[in-house]
Amino acid sequence: MTALATPDRAVTELFGEPLSPRERIVLAELAEDVTLDDIARKLFVSRNTVKTQVRSIYRKIGASTRAEAAAWAEAAGLR
Repeated sequence: MTALATPDRAVTELFGEPLSPRERIVLAELAEDVTLDDIARKLFVSRNTVKTQVRSIYRKIGASTRAEAAAWAEAAGLR
């Protein structure tokens, strides 16, 4: 990640679309040792909703794995 002021600014400048508030929450959860089912239960949504949000997060931050997304979250201060 480049050294920009905020995670949203970094995403917007790199990929043109900021993370939504819910995507930021899901991304922070991805950095923890929890399953998608655990995240869905915590957020009161379906597992498929979480999967859709995860795909959107990956697209927006340029990640292709959970480990990459977690590292990005850590570098962006979302964890």
